[in-house]
Order: sequence, then structure tokens, then C-alpha cells
Amino acid sequence: MANRPKGFGMTAELNRKKEAKFDPDLATDCFQWLKEVLNDGGKADLAASLPSVIGKSADVISPLKNGKILCEVINVIKPGSVKKINENKMTFKEMENIGNFLAACEKIGCVKNDLFQTVDLYEGQNINQVINGIVSLGRKAQTIGYNGPCLGPTESTENKREFTDEQLKAGEGIIGLQMGSNKGASQAGQNFGKTRAIID
Repeated sequence: MANRPKGFGMTAELNRKKEAKFDPDLATDCFQWLKEVLNDGGKADLAASLPSVIGKSADVISPLKNGKILCEVINVIKPGSVKKINENKMTFKEMENIGNFLAACEKIGCVKNDLFQTVDLYEGQNINQVINGIVSLGRKAQTIGYNGPCLGPTESTENKREFTDEQLKAGEGIIGLQMGSNKGASQAGQNFGKTRAIID
């Protein structure tokens, strides 16, 4: 039971659902953005190694699996984010690169839930989340002062409001519309229709 081959039952069904959600256009946009950022940072040789068009989720895994390109991209966006990029082809070194990239993303302010886990990319478990993580980095890059290429909409900024004590006290006497209306009410109450008459 433990060494049952993958691709059957619930595992296969979940993999089919993930693959159905994969958006090749969004993935292509992400890769175009990665190329533009690398070119902006003077890494044209790395940019040339990325594919221009993404057709299926497997096309995302192969160029990003070792984590080098992701680390270089975040170093262009915020220099010095990843101190050491491993060139070694050993599995744990490549996974360490991905982990360093994710830690750097969190450090610049990306929400952890928007990012992906190392195995999502390295083992190809959830490529949709990898794409979401790249889009999240593209959004955050616009807010931390990076003036290069943009990806996705700009993140919203906080609109904090301050009220004085007089303004807060003035609002206490107002009945909000959520509570109904007090217009037309009297101490007599409301009567609808004919009153009930008891006659002996």
C-alpha cells in the first residue's frame, strides 16, 4: 500500500484539477516580467535562458527548479536580498536557493500565504501557487521603490483615518440607518388595519 504508484485515485484527481486551473497566459506574463527584470539588472544571459511562451506547467519547472533565476531576480529588485546563490547541482543546494528566495520575499513584505513552498516548485506539486508567488513579488516590488518593469496591479495602501473627540461624540446621538428609522413613531405606537372590537 505504501509504495502504490502515483497517478491513481484521489492523487490523480487532484493533479487533474490543478492542471485544469493552470493559466498559460498568466505564466507567460510572469516569465516575460522575469526576463525584463533580469535584463534591467544586467543579467541578459540569464534572461535569454528563460522561455518566451509557457504552454504547460512543466515549462515553468525546468528553468526555475534550481532557484538561481529567482534569487537573481530578487537581488535585482532589492540588492543584497540573497547573500549567496548556490551554483551546486545537488538537490538540497537547489532547494536552499528556493528557500532563500522565499525568505527574501517575506522580508520585503510579501504575504506568506501568497507565496509557495519549496516543494511546490522543486517537485512540481503546485505550479499555480508558484505563479501566484511570482505575481505577489511583482506587486510588492512596485511598493518598495523598485522602478523597473511592473507585473500585476499595484498594491493598495492603507488609508488610516483619525477622528477628534468632538467628531466621535457628535456621532453618538445619530441613529444609524442599519437600526431602522425613528421617523413617524410616537408613544401611542402603531396601529395597522381595524382595531379589534369586543361587543357584549
